[in-house]
Amino acid sequence: MAYANSSTVVEKFLCSICLDVFTKPVSIPCGHNFCLNCITEYWDNHNTVCQCPLCTEKFYNRPTLRVNTFIAQMAAEVKTSVQEKSCGIPEQAGNGNVLCGICTGAKLPALKSCLVCFMSYCETHLEPHQRISAMKKHKLIHPAEDLESRICEKHDGALELFCQVDQMFVCESCKDSDHKNHKIVSLEEEAQMRKALLEIDKDDSDQMIQVREQKIEEIQRSVEASRNNAAKAQSYSTHVMTAVVDYIKRSQAELTGVIQTKQKIIETETEGFIKELEGEIMQIKQHNLQLNQVSLTNDAFVFLEKFLSLTITPPQVKDWSDLTIDSDQFTVRGALTKLESTVMTEIRMLCDPDLKEMQRHAVDVTLDPETANPFLNVSEDGKQVTHGDRKRNLPNKPERFDNVLNILAKEGFSSGKFYYEVQVKGKTHWDLGVANQSINRKGDIRLSPTNGYWTIWLRKGNEFTANAGPAIYLHVREMPQKVGVFVDYEEGQVSFYNVDARAPIFSFTGCNFTEKLFPFFSPCANDGGKNSAPLIITPV
Repeated sequence: MAYANSSTVVEKFLCSICLDVFTKPVSIPCGHNFCLNCITEYWDNHNTVCQCPLCTEKFYNRPTLRVNTFIAQMAAEVKTSVQEKSCGIPEQAGNGNVLCGICTGAKLPALKSCLVCFMSYCETHLEPHQRISAMKKHKLIHPAEDLESRICEKHDGALELFCQVDQMFVCESCKDSDHKNHKIVSLEEEAQMRKALLEIDKDDSDQMIQVREQKIEEIQRSVEASRNNAAKAQSYSTHVMTAVVDYIKRSQAELTGVIQTKQKIIETETEGFIKELEGEIMQIKQHNLQLNQVSLTNDAFVFLEKFLSLTITPPQVKDWSDLTIDSDQFTVRGALTKLESTVMTEIRMLCDPDLKEMQRHAVDVTLDPETANPFLNVSEDGKQVTHGDRKRNLPNKPERFDNVLNILAKEGFSSGKFYYEVQVKGKTHWDLGVANQSINRKGDIRLSPTNGYWTIWLRKGNEFTANAGPAIYLHVREMPQKVGVFVDYEEGQVSFYNVDARAPIFSFTGCNFTEKLFPFFSPCANDGGKNSAPLIITPV
């Protein structure tokens, strides 16, 4: 490898064709020297008159070539010297640099690549291109690999232009022929423009990343706030529930004391009444005894004589007819029942502890494609249903809904309790519930218990309704992502729950079921993709 500080010596022994130190140097008639193989191949590739690659002097007869032993010896010494000096410099292959194709041994990074020579050169080996007039005309570019790919296959010219119409590399000849009327720019100009676009794209990407990073931070802050609110809610609920339980316990103790006190007062009062009545009874008995003594004789003279001599004092008694003892003052059952109902209702609105009991009655429900409206698509496992854009060509069976986007489950129930859950996440419209086996499935259908439907529905993403006939608008603390449906056939109850919040949504009660009930579903129209999410029957 040659260095710049030794270039003055080395350049005198460089072949201007291979740009390396001479190997078997030969002299031609014009006085220029070349490697034997280099000048031989050069003349072989030019079938016309032989000429010097440097001064272009023509030789009509091919000169006889002999190795110049003096130059060969000096070149060998120079090559040895250069190799000894460069033995400590490591080759830099693999670091992404294009290496000099002339350096022997360890190679230096290339400074330029030549599209005429198809070679890359370090600073030392590039020097002939900067000094020799003929080589100054060569097209030099930034160091690059695979230089042959930068030559036009059609015209053998350097691909140093770019056609913006055909989006391809072109040479000068291409510019004047196939791309004559096209917008042609230099590679540098096109690259500059593309880099500008890339910068804009990168800025947009950076902006998108920044927006999403901000959204992540926002979500993380929301999660943290939610975590804090959850901790506060849990702490507050514990505090409130403890306070309520404590208050109920204290109220129970107070109520017990009040009842006991009232009972003692009643017992004390009644004991006084009883003693007074017993005293009056004694007076009445004594009075009766006096009367009996007079009435025992049958002699009228004696009877009248005793009766007239007897002083009868009537007993001093009260009129007890208006006295009643109020035993109904301990009838607190109604008030306590109302209290129990109120407390349980309010607690259930927060979280119904009975939902777990209802979930014990979970059943495996699958959708029945034979009942599906032709616009509905049912998954192979029978667990999902969506509204499709095209009507399927299906037979119009009696069990199939032909006009409304409804579907029933395969499983029907005519006794006991059953429960299932349906995911409604991502939907703005849906219907859920149960229906009688004998319901009308043709034409327009009105959902109501009188027509055999016990359902609720969601409209416009936030309008909740129980189809009770007339409709009942429902107010919930949060829109459910998963709905639980519970049916107690004998009790005549159909209840709907927000599964995640474990809170009730609505209940039909006092129903009189007389036939088999089937789970009922409607994903409703997809609304241009806004309501395209499926209804999914999920495992409990």
